[in-house]
Amino acid sequence: MYDKRVKIFIILIALFLLVCLLRLAQMQLLTDSSLQDEIARLKLQRGLSRQLKTVRGKILDRTGRILAVDEPQFQLHIDYSLSRFMDERVRKAELLRANMQQKADVAQYNVQQEIEVRLEDLQRTIDKCVYFGPTYKDIENRIKTINDKTWNLRTFLAWARNSPNPEILEEYDNRITSVPGPVAIADFQKKYPDANERLLLVSDVDIADVDESWPLLELRTDDDIFTAQLEFLDIQGVRILPKAQRFYPYGTVAAQTIGWVGPAQQEDKEVFADDRLSSYLDDEVCGREDGAEYVCETILRGRRGEVIYDIDRKLVSKTEAQFGKDISLTLDIELQQRIESYLTDCEHNPNCKAPTAAVVIEVATGDILALVSIPVFDLNYIRQDYDAVLGNPNEPLRNRSINKQYPPGSVIKPLILIAGLEAGKITADEIISCPAKKAPKGWPSCWLFNKYPWRCHDDEAQGQGGNSAHNAVKGSCNIYFSRLADRIEPLILQQWLFKFGYGHKIPLSDTIVPETENGRDLRQAQGQISNVPAKNTISDFEQLPSLEAGERRYFGIGQGNLRVTPLQVANAMAAIAREGLYKTPQLFTDVEGYESNNDSQAASASGASYGINLAISQQTLDVVRDGMSAVVNESGGTAYREFAHSGLGGQGVKVYGKTGSTEAPDNAWFAGFAEDGAGRSIAIAVIVEGGQHGSADAAPLARDIIQFCIDAGYIGETDLTTE
Repeated sequence: MYDKRVKIFIILIALFLLVCLLRLAQMQLLTDSSLQDEIARLKLQRGLSRQLKTVRGKILDRTGRILAVDEPQFQLHIDYSLSRFMDERVRKAELLRANMQQKADVAQYNVQQEIEVRLEDLQRTIDKCVYFGPTYKDIENRIKTINDKTWNLRTFLAWARNSPNPEILEEYDNRITSVPGPVAIADFQKKYPDANERLLLVSDVDIADVDESWPLLELRTDDDIFTAQLEFLDIQGVRILPKAQRFYPYGTVAAQTIGWVGPAQQEDKEVFADDRLSSYLDDEVCGREDGAEYVCETILRGRRGEVIYDIDRKLVSKTEAQFGKDISLTLDIELQQRIESYLTDCEHNPNCKAPTAAVVIEVATGDILALVSIPVFDLNYIRQDYDAVLGNPNEPLRNRSINKQYPPGSVIKPLILIAGLEAGKITADEIISCPAKKAPKGWPSCWLFNKYPWRCHDDEAQGQGGNSAHNAVKGSCNIYFSRLADRIEPLILQQWLFKFGYGHKIPLSDTIVPETENGRDLRQAQGQISNVPAKNTISDFEQLPSLEAGERRYFGIGQGNLRVTPLQVANAMAAIAREGLYKTPQLFTDVEGYESNNDSQAASASGASYGINLAISQQTLDVVRDGMSAVVNESGGTAYREFAHSGLGGQGVKVYGKTGSTEAPDNAWFAGFAEDGAGRSIAIAVIVEGGQHGSADAAPLARDIIQFCIDAGYIGETDLTTE
């Protein structure tokens, strides 16, 4: 009986041992077991991945000149191998470990000596840092933050390596990386109540962060860098390292169009929310508010790389960083710079203090060569100056060329003439006379009557040949154009304005980043060609609010509820210069290697290349061009005095133009185009806020900007010979 019990006991023991052996075999040999997976997953703890920084793409102008680039900004860094000696926990752990060695006295002495030397280095480091601006307390707190962050991470990993509470793991779906740090540390303290034992366990954890260096302060000038190199040369663990800093070589030039970068806001973070390596870290920047930096964020951004180690510091995987792609603008930054400098030069421009906008378009391509908005701000200092710039009543942040709408005044008259001639409401030779008396209520009076009522009678008011189309454009007759516009059906008038690009936004960025891809576009005002503003963005003529019949007379002279942007005006002039071919103006060129998922990119690019024929008869185009030529080149033209001695004709350039002025608000306009014998031409629009007369305030600016375009080689004959 006893032998039988012994045999049963031995069998049970054998079975128990067999189970243990099988379990051990499973743990050691079956690499696809769930336990092995858990062990492998536990090794991939936070803090054991190192992300590789990306580089933001450059912004270039049409010739490849750099407008925005990441450049190194130097920082003073401190290694954790030095900063850790300011952490009492580290010092105590080092002494405890020394006390456990065979020759404890010698080991403790050596450790104590090292601590004293390194504390002295830390003291000197802090003292020297104060020279560069921060306070002693600032640097001390920075070092404390570095030490706390690293120590807390090592504590978390010490907890993870030493049998964490399974109930806590279960609460977080057995995902150890999801356990909050404070929860892990509390469990660690509970399991190891002895503080010294915890110190030793934590100090045993060796992670990549132990070898990390951390920024202490910015070295803002070359003098700072040179001084730091001398001051910290003999301190081991203090280094000068570069970081990427966005730099804008042209400073203020085209500031509103280029845009700037700053810390990512919540709406920015949502763009890359699903991509961990593209999502924004605390020290990373993104395009802010407006401009190419903002619109092209998905192209310029790039993607960080990553190196992942397990707890044993073995390489698990590596993802290479993807640098951001460069983008190119159609702007000629040197031309833009010259225009901006000229417009703000009080020696040459009496309206140098007035908010001003100017647009220059290369007619053949539709490329925007200059998109000027005055006043400007410095892109390199906008983050520091933001509050002051934002509070400036002249709105430097607003791009007036595309994002402010104005009544166009008389620069709308060539389009009114086109609509009237094409609709059969007038012929080129038909006379609309200026009565030698005050106009009826609600109608504009003849400007001659307003200015010289004692001189005004029908013959003098009409001028030579009366107010035909030619003379009406040449002399900018309000009587003629208000009455002509009143003859045109409201819907027909709106259709013509819409076809020329008024009343809707111009899709400047669709060819590079379709709006549906990231919901971003340059901020634009769409203008107004109806009695009331449109409630939503207009993309189709059918969406336009109606135009009341009584409003037409005001539209005829560019007043009333009619509103346009300078870009719309310049682009309408470009369409006239192309003999009625409308093209979408271009601000961005293609990005090599970037492919859009939106079919509208190809469609938009195609439309920009070939244009849309507005089906204007050659006879109408000849009449309009003839009148615009007279404005500049014939005696009595509203801009003749300003252009008569310009010398542009001697350089092979002929100018077609139209002046304009508005009241309430007061603005001065000039718009038109200039072409040479080789078929090259540029379109231009200039507006001076507060200007009284288009002829005196805006036309001289346009004249000189055309000269700048000749100097830049966009127009004009370069091989003229003289007899």
